[in-house]
Amino acid sequence: MLIGVLVTFLVIILVLYLINMLPMDGRAKQIARIIVIIIGVVSLLKYLTVF
Repeated sequence: MLIGVLVTFLVIILVLYLINMLPMDGRAKQIARIIVIIIGVVSLLKYLTVF
């Protein structure tokens, strides 16, 4: 379970970094970051068996 949480956390950080590197508008980057963070939090809560 701990490994799954760590892998999920690392994937979230990697995706946020890649979004930051994309040549997009600032507003689009912000929306993409919010979506990734929401999906990441939901998946972390699944690992912690909240859902």
